[in-house]
Amino acid sequence: MKHVIYASGFCGLVLTGAVLAADDGATSETVVDLSDDRLGNLTAYISPQCYTKTEDAAGQVFNPCFVCHTRGRIPTYLDDSDLQLSYSLPGDALENPWSNLRVDRSAQVAAISDAAILDYVRTDNYRGDSDRPTLAETLTQRLPETWDLDQNGRWDGYVPDAYFAFDDRGFDRTPEQGYSGWRAFGYAPFPGTFWPTNGSTDDVLIRLADSFRQDAEGRFDLSVYAINLAVVESLVRRRDVPIDPVDEIGLGVDLDKDGHLGTASRIVFDWAPLEGRTMSYVGRAGALQARGEVHLAAGLFPEGTEFLHSVRYIDLDEEGAPRLAARMKELRYARKNVWYSYAELKGINDREGAERALDPDILKSVPGDFERGMFTQGWVYQGFIEDRVGRLRPQSQEETLFCMGCHGGIGATTDTIFSFPRRLGYETDQGGWFHWSQRGLAGLPEPRLEDGGYEYSRYLEINGAGDEFRANTEVMARFFDDEGKLRPESIAELHEDMGALILPSAERALMLDKAYRVIVQEQSFRQGRDATVSPPQNVHELLIQNQPTGVAEPTL
Repeated sequence: MKHVIYASGFCGLVLTGAVLAADDGATSETVVDLSDDRLGNLTAYISPQCYTKTEDAAGQVFNPCFVCHTRGRIPTYLDDSDLQLSYSLPGDALENPWSNLRVDRSAQVAAISDAAILDYVRTDNYRGDSDRPTLAETLTQRLPETWDLDQNGRWDGYVPDAYFAFDDRGFDRTPEQGYSGWRAFGYAPFPGTFWPTNGSTDDVLIRLADSFRQDAEGRFDLSVYAINLAVVESLVRRRDVPIDPVDEIGLGVDLDKDGHLGTASRIVFDWAPLEGRTMSYVGRAGALQARGEVHLAAGLFPEGTEFLHSVRYIDLDEEGAPRLAARMKELRYARKNVWYSYAELKGINDREGAERALDPDILKSVPGDFERGMFTQGWVYQGFIEDRVGRLRPQSQEETLFCMGCHGGIGATTDTIFSFPRRLGYETDQGGWFHWSQRGLAGLPEPRLEDGGYEYSRYLEINGAGDEFRANTEVMARFFDDEGKLRPESIAELHEDMGALILPSAERALMLDKAYRVIVQEQSFRQGRDATVSPPQNVHELLIQNQPTGVAEPTL
């Protein structure tokens, strides 16, 4: 029997996405009607990039799939590397639903001036003219009726509470000069779509639960919080993490595992519970851990961990170099509400794998809704996106489902998260704890793999391009010669500066901004969000189930 995606409403019917007049008396404003939560695309969780043609007309095979579909590291009990070899899609997904990839926006993009798009991307649609989140006020004080899915008179999801005002350690400060708990970190962008050269800049903030920010007596302590963040990083990345020197005696924890309490300058990863070796949080979180109320395990975030991810346009600085824009395209939120043990996570994966083996047409089950968020493996995910005039609004049911395939079902993530395992190291500016508005991507060295190789260079070599669709002609010209071979001098530059690859030219940045602005004005996100001007050519319109990709062996 075919399973369908389930949520709070019905499935299988078209989501209207109607735009109605707002009820706040401002007749010039509009608000998207989200009350119809039916789905037009039951497989919206399958990304447009999964329809890439991996073989060209000459029979040469490329493999962009390997970065996402790979053998997960336990407790990610998922090996989906077989998806590098064939298009194993359910029947409902065989016809490519992402029709925005077929749209030519050349005329519309040409009609937008450079000055107009720069003015647009430099306008802050998160805080507006105040120092507080505009959307938070709407959700708590002027909630549109059509956003209140259960009609209980209140917003039951995440209310934005970051101020994007960072100190020199990456901590977000409130207007009263307190701490919101959010902390920004630098990271190596995931290969492909998330490189700015392919459409967007972005940032990520992390926040641990209240107990991780408190000393043993329950008082807020920034030093305790910084140590607990380092402990979490050590567990998630399964490696030692350097820290500023700290007195272990007052904390009562041997952080560097040298056998005595003294001054520690690193968190040592040493977690083997079957051999009697474990690790500990500090402060109140450590006390709760000792009582079994807070959990700790390698490869997993503790319950209560939150992430805030803003996807933004590309701005240009005074020299014309690309940088993070003030305007957000999307604001994405995740919170770990439930702790699952290794055995429970394996059970979830085994059950889903068995269902797919019995029925190749089975659809992914995603509980939740756009107001409360959608749920996977103990996490809740929720998103906000621009309305027609550029203000942030909640994503619809179908727009939220778009996020759930990557975060809920590929081997490349760590506890469903992409960014934090890719955090830049202690040797980076501010120990890697900074927001991209404080420093840019230019000048950062190319990320290295565990075997010592270069990650982005490997992607270029295996994929033969700088994006999944092999449509980024600027990267192609910079890094490949006329025979499709990598240019050694460009690769040498990339080793020293990742910006040489992942940052676009000023011309391309503005073009991508304009293309996405057209999609915003159309509110056509259900048809795809990729900032394309002309239709990419390496895209399948129709597939046969389990059609071979041409890739002979998976890259691991």
